This record gives sequence, structure tokens and C-alpha cells, in this order.
Amino acid sequence: MSDHIYNVLFLCTGNSARSVIGEAIMNRTGAGKFRAYSAGSQPKGRVHPETIRLLESLGYDTSGFRSKSWAEFAETGAPQFDFVFTVCDSAAAESCPVWPGQPMTAHWGIPDPAEATGSPAEIAMAFREAYRLLNQRIGAFSSLPLSALDRLTLGHKLRDIGLMEGATRAPERT
Repeated sequence: MSDHIYNVLFLCTGNSARSVIGEAIMNRTGAGKFRAYSAGSQPKGRVHPETIRLLESLGYDTSGFRSKSWAEFAETGAPQFDFVFTVCDSAAAESCPVWPGQPMTAHWGIPDPAEATGSPAEIAMAFREAYRLLNQRIGAFSSLPLSALDRLTLGHKLRDIGLMEGATRAPERT
């Protein structure tokens, strides 16, 4: 059993909903195997209040969450990432910083709950749905036998996870 803890970065444009939810889920379900972070290319400056409400209702400690730029993670002394996942289509299309160590990357796009309209119940439902979809993907990812997979096979599996139920678009092939 490896003692290596894999660093994972969830990226979105605003870093107010999906990427923060991904960070929360991964840190809970992957504790001891993964350490997750989140950031945005154009951070909103605050985590969406419904993100906080949802996570607190599910028993998460939200005191450490904040909306931050991905530039923080491109600086000297920042964690070196093993995996970087974009969870919104606009962040996937942007030119990301060059991450040291050549992390594995994949696009896991899902609908943006922060764009939901309607009643408070409908908006809360959009956030719960984003949580459900991310939880499925993270569950599939965290169950992979990472040390037993070669880089090419792992890359295919990461892309397949991004195509699970609720995917907003197919990831770009490079």
C-alpha cells in the first residue's frame, strides 16, 4: 500500500460552486489518499451562498473555503498536482497555467448550479444535482487502482469519467 497522497486541483471559471464542491467531496471521500484544492480562472471573490448551505447541510466544515485564482497554485511553493480536473466548459477551453510535474488532466464538465433560476427550491435542487454528479465522478475516480494503471490507460479512464451522466460536452481530444 502506497503512502503517497495524490494532490488534485478542481478548476472552474468562478470558483464559487462546482470546483468548491469537488474539493469538498474529494477531501472527504479520498481522505488519506487524496488532498484536493479548487481554484478559478476568474474567481468570483466569494463562494456562492447556496454552495455553503448545501455543504453545511451535508456535514462539511465550510470555514476554509474561499474563491481563489488558479494563479495561487502556479506560484513557487504551491502544491505539485498529480491531477487537474476542469468542471466547467469555459475553464476547459482556457489556456491553463503550466503545472509543474505534468499532472494528468481531464474535463468533467457539469451544468453550473450558480446559473440556475427559479424558486429557492429549484436553485437548491440545481446545487444538489451538481453535488450528485461530482460525487459520482469522484467515487469512480477514487476507486481506480492508480498505481496499477499506466498513464495512457489512466488518461482514458479519466476521460470516460468525464463522460458520465450529466456531462455538458465531450472533452477535447489532443
